[in-house]
Amino acid sequence: MSISTQKQEKLTPEQKWEQATLANNFIFYKVMRHHPDACQHLIEMLLDVKIEKMEMHNEEVLDIDHDSKGVRLDVYVKDTNKMYDIEVQSTDTKELPERARYYQDVMDLSSLNKGDFYKDLKDSYVIFLCLEDIFHKGLPVYTFENICKEDLETKLNDRTQKCFFIADICAKIIEDKETRSFFEFLISNKANNKYTKDLKEYVIDAKHNTQWRVQYMTWERQQAYAFENGRIEGKDEKAREAAQNLLKEKISPEIIARCTGLKLEEVLELEKEVLAG
Repeated sequence: MSISTQKQEKLTPEQKWEQATLANNFIFYKVMRHHPDACQHLIEMLLDVKIEKMEMHNEEVLDIDHDSKGVRLDVYVKDTNKMYDIEVQSTDTKELPERARYYQDVMDLSSLNKGDFYKDLKDSYVIFLCLEDIFHKGLPVYTFENICKEDLETKLNDRTQKCFFIADICAKIIEDKETRSFFEFLISNKANNKYTKDLKEYVIDAKHNTQWRVQYMTWERQQAYAFENGRIEGKDEKAREAAQNLLKEKISPEIIARCTGLKLEEVLELEKEVLAG
């Protein structure tokens, strides 16, 4: 755990909200979801692509079927022939590669209709903006594709990529000036071009949104409550109570599952009860 993360954990929810920047995953989600042009520009800049038709997924939950695990993606974007999931990761949870794998699978399943051919699958990209170098190799970007182990040249060509951008390294050595400026803003909150100045305004606007502030406060308080009273001691009833309170505030079931230690399936069942009540 980094020193900055330890300091963050000692802050009250109100202090965390006041200090929150785009590197806060809640703020990042709200900004990108409500400013699709900014999201599109970010994806195009990071991957050096051109999005032909931007479609921000309206539903936050992608439910495949009753027997499989649903997931909430922070920012899920569809293009004509491509799909993107992009999110900020402030700490190394030791499970990002597995999450990337799962997110890619869920996007594929959500995009392939009954009767479609496998060739109809869209190109898919999972993008993590990491504040820590989770691979510890000192690279600014780690891009993964499936490749033959025997010759290290032959690609599977399944049209999937998993990209991990390491913010502090990108801010120092990445060649593209605008991309470098974005990562400088992400880690320092200092805007020095039009795009980052726009993002800073969006962050300010987000923090002035009373409803979002209440959602965040509830999330933070219940997260702490669940950790102290449910997750550590394994008291499922208290964790379920915390989850119900979070669901009433429209917090993501996946985030609730991570915060309370409950299985996602349990949280989704609680969501049905909350909606029915």
